[in-house]
Amino acid sequence: MQSLVGFLKGLGAARVMAMIAVTVALLGFFAFVIMRVSQPQMTTLYTDLSSADASSIIKELERQAIPFEMRNDGSTLMVPKDKVTRLRMKLAEGGLPKGGGVGYEIFDKSDALGTTSFVQNINHLRALEGELSRTIQAIDRVQGARVHLVLPERPLFSREAPEPSASIVLRVRGTLEPQQVRAIRHLVASAVNGLKPQRVSIVDEGGQLLADGSAGANADSTAGDERRTAFEKRMRNEVEAIVSSVVGSGRARVQVTADFDYNKITQTSDKFDPEGRVLRSSQTREEQSQTLSNDGQVTVNNELPGNQGQGGAGPRDQSKKSEETNNYEISRVTKTEVTEAGRVNRLSVAVLVDGIYTKNDKGELVYAERTKEQLDRIAALVRSAIGFDQKRGDQVEVVNLKFAEAPQIEKLPEPAGLLGMLQFTKDDIMNMIQLGVLFVLGLVVLFMVIRPLVKRVLAADPALEAAGVPALTDGTVPQIGADGQPIAPPSMIDIAQVQGQVHAQSVHRVGELAERNPNETAAIVRQWLAEPA
Repeated sequence: MQSLVGFLKGLGAARVMAMIAVTVALLGFFAFVIMRVSQPQMTTLYTDLSSADASSIIKELERQAIPFEMRNDGSTLMVPKDKVTRLRMKLAEGGLPKGGGVGYEIFDKSDALGTTSFVQNINHLRALEGELSRTIQAIDRVQGARVHLVLPERPLFSREAPEPSASIVLRVRGTLEPQQVRAIRHLVASAVNGLKPQRVSIVDEGGQLLADGSAGANADSTAGDERRTAFEKRMRNEVEAIVSSVVGSGRARVQVTADFDYNKITQTSDKFDPEGRVLRSSQTREEQSQTLSNDGQVTVNNELPGNQGQGGAGPRDQSKKSEETNNYEISRVTKTEVTEAGRVNRLSVAVLVDGIYTKNDKGELVYAERTKEQLDRIAALVRSAIGFDQKRGDQVEVVNLKFAEAPQIEKLPEPAGLLGMLQFTKDDIMNMIQLGVLFVLGLVVLFMVIRPLVKRVLAADPALEAAGVPALTDGTVPQIGADGQPIAPPSMIDIAQVQGQVHAQSVHRVGELAERNPNETAAIVRQWLAEPA
């Protein structure tokens, strides 16, 4: 301790303060580096949270003592990456996030005894709107949804009740497909009693009308346009898929135009089969009569009953009549045909294909047009894919032209084995860059700041050097005695005594080895003498 106190006194107050400042700065810098490196990697837990959901989730995170970060005014929460999955499952168990709406849980803590029927109806409406909003948010590309239901009651002394309606406001990523819009309308209509899909209006956050809730004449035309667009898209995808498999991906452009007939036709026809008659009823009638001739004489004898006539009577008159009536049923076929709207009257398909690219001796791509035989084969494939009907007036055109853009470069196969294991993700690369920057900063601080300060602290005093007093090997300045000669500090005397004892012990051990092995010792000495100086 006396040596340490003497060493500090020899340095001076200024140098001691400088050493303390350097030590504190060094400890602070390395503490910052260690904390930054040991800090867990944060990732997104939830985005686009409402204020109520964010507050509830933050309370749960604080209760579990889990570090978190808030961004975008609290709508985005960041948590350690290794705890994201467990936290989402835990929060889902507690019903978080709720999605900014109230569902059927509104009835869990309600006091039904003192609640009026009006309040119960309002709560039921709120719960139904909240549940529909949550269901709609489960659809892809839908970030948020608000549902407003109008469920009117039938007025007194009225036979007809007003139809219910619904209004939906969506916040979407990108654009929704027409099939998704129809799915939302039918979903809401199926969940509300008496609601028709035509009475559901859908608007996005930009004010664009996605579905009109007024069920009028425009509804049929809109449905027809959507059906035609979906049909053209499906046919275009099918044709492009089969053509791309021949000419290459991205080397074909297909356009399909369909002419639809939206007239609904109902036709009834009766057909009679004369050969297929069946006897339904038959009636037969026969009549027979006879008379005697008396030459026109009218006598009493002739008029008497039972008169057998006499040998002189004249000839007899006989008549016979037969009648038959047959009734037949003729086979009859009644056929009613209903042709729904949306028949395809005509199809027009235009296919544009690129040529063939080959490499020459210089490695350059050379363009070559496709032959007429190849184009005919492609046209035959297209006709088969669309169900070509010449009587209907369908038309297919296949043209070969050079595309403006260059052909796509084939991607290299992904490395497998050890190289595949060494692949890094974006997060890994960013972490490596961050650690590298911190390491470089540490080296810069160490060599550019700390090292010069340490040298300056341990440097000799210029006044003593000018007086001719040499500095010690450890950078300290020796003390000067009364006779003007430097006095060795006690620490140096102790070191010299220890070194002398070590040398003495070494010499004593060498002597013992020489006494035990005289022959080997003599051989070693002779070898030293034989070696050149």
